[in-house]
Amino acid sequence: MQPVTLLSGLLIAVGIVGLIVPVLPGLALSLLGVLLWAWSTGGTAWWFFAAACVVAAIGWIVQYTVPGKRMAAAGVPGRVILIGAVGAIIGFFVIPVVGLFLGFVVGVLIAELGRTRTVADAWTSTKHAVKAVVTSIAIELTAAVIVALIWVAGLLATR
Repeated sequence: MQPVTLLSGLLIAVGIVGLIVPVLPGLALSLLGVLLWAWSTGGTAWWFFAAACVVAAIGWIVQYTVPGKRMAAAGVPGRVILIGAVGAIIGFFVIPVVGLFLGFVVGVLIAELGRTRTVADAWTSTKHAVKAVVTSIAIELTAAVIVALIWVAGLLATR
């Protein structure tokens, strides 16, 4: 097996892990792994890279539209996710590993408390925001796994 193929596989694997532990741009890393492989292999490998690009593009579009529509339907403004993201970044540095998730929840809860003025309504909005983020990660993870499967199919087809 060529070193470039191993590096490509490593990038794809790190991308997928980066989505499970949301620290890295996982789908982009996975796509980069397929690009590296296509660049070194050439020929029909570029068709597999093109298919991976289509899957990634669909994943990115769906990742932002579906959770956004669900949050809007629940009456949660989009800026709440932004405030939650700031809380997640702060939490990441204050409490390693779990701080990312806790910071997001606390950030959303504080933002919603300021907006709704009641703990019950703020907690309901926070649950909707957390579900939206989990849905977004699941969509991106699914796209990354499909990209990985396309790469494996490409490996088998170009042998």
